[in-house]
Amino acid sequence: QVQLVESGGGLVQAGGSLRLSCAASGRTFSSYAMGWFRQAPGKEREFVATISRSGGSTAYAVSVKGRFTISRDNAKNTVYLQMNSLKPEDTAVYYCAAKTVSPSSQYNEYGYWGQGTQVTVSS
Repeated sequence: QVQLVESGGGLVQAGGSLRLSCAASGRTFSSYAMGWFRQAPGKEREFVATISRSGGSTAYAVSVKGRFTISRDNAKNTVYLQMNSLKPEDTAVYYCAAKTVSPSSQYNEYGYWGQGTQVTVSS
């Protein structure tokens, strides 16, 4: 079991930056690949970024590549999402998630989810 708690969301103007954090507790954090997903009102949950257990491999959705950076600190049991050049279309609830073995963009492969943190980007 692993418990996940996101933080760092808020209201920001277009072009601004936010850094989301996801703190994990429970079993060994470094055993899990991690992902960030988001869900806007009336839309399906979508993949944002994923990172391998060691942090050596990452992948991003096309819509955020070059603007967002996923990273992790296994000593602190925390995964981060640095979001730069934010756009109004980035407005959503952002969730972190954990899965065993390999990173993935498929939300149904993740067995553990946080409660989400709201990100609102004003134009």
